[in-house]
Amino acid sequence: MRWVILCAALALPAQASEIAPDGLDNLPGADVYFLGEVHDHEGHHLNQARAIRTIDPAAMVFEMLTEAQATAAPASWDSAEDLGAALEWAGNGWPDFAMYFPIFEAAPDARIYGAAVPRDVARAAFGQPLAEVFAGDAARFGLDQPLASEDQTAREALQQAAHCNALPDEMLPGMVDIQRLRDAELARVAELALRDTGGPVVVITGTGHVRRDWGAPAALAVAAPEVSSLTLGQYELAAPEPPLTDLWIVTDAVAREDPCAAFQ
Repeated sequence: MRWVILCAALALPAQASEIAPDGLDNLPGADVYFLGEVHDHEGHHLNQARAIRTIDPAAMVFEMLTEAQATAAPASWDSAEDLGAALEWAGNGWPDFAMYFPIFEAAPDARIYGAAVPRDVARAAFGQPLAEVFAGDAARFGLDQPLASEDQTAREALQQAAHCNALPDEMLPGMVDIQRLRDAELARVAELALRDTGGPVVVITGTGHVRRDWGAPAALAVAAPEVSSLTLGQYELAAPEPPLTDLWIVTDAVAREDPCAAFQ
C-alpha cells in the first residue's frame, strides 16, 4: 500500500515543465538528480554534461557501469581513450564512449558509481522472486510486493511495445521484473553515493528509468522519502502526456537503423 500511495503522489510532478537546453544552467537544488537520455543521442549527452556543470556533483551513478568497472575509474585521465579503456567500456553494448566522455569531463572530480545489474542477476530475475536477487533491502525499495494488476498490465504492454511487439507473452512478466530490478538498483546506488559523499548525486540513465510514477525516483522515494530529487527526461520529437518527469527536453531524432529489424 505504501508503494501505491507514493507512486500516485509522484505520478504528476507539481511543477512539471518543458525547458530549453539553456534551462539546464539554472536548475533547482536537490540531493539526487536523475538525468535521462536516449542512449545513442549525442545531443542528450551534451545536455547532461551541461546540467552537470551546473550541479557540480560529488558523485555520479551510471546505469552503464558495473560496480567493478566504476571502481576501476582512475582519479585522473589524459584522454577519452584512456578513461574508456580503464572503464572497459568497449564491448558492453553501449554507444561509443566518445558520446559519454563529455559527462565525465564535466565533473572530473566526482566519485564514480556503477549501478548496472549484472547479466546473471538479470537472468535470475526470470525465475526467482525479486527479493531474492536484489543486492539491497528489497522491502525498503518495494521489491517484496507485487504490482497492482493494472500496473502490471501497463508495464507489460510497454515492454512489448519497446521490443517491437515481438516478445512471447510469457516473457513479459520477467521483463517487467528486470525493469523493476534496474530501477531499484539505480535508487539503491544513488542513496549509497549520497551517504558516502554528501551529494549532490547525478544519475545517468535512460529516460524510461527517470519517470516519477514507477522509475528509479519512485523507488528512492519509497526507500528514503527524506531525500530530495529532480528528474529530467529527454525525448525525441515529442514528450509523453501526461509528463512523467519534473523537467523535460524535446530534441530532434537521430538517424538510426530500424531497431525492429533485429526481431524480424
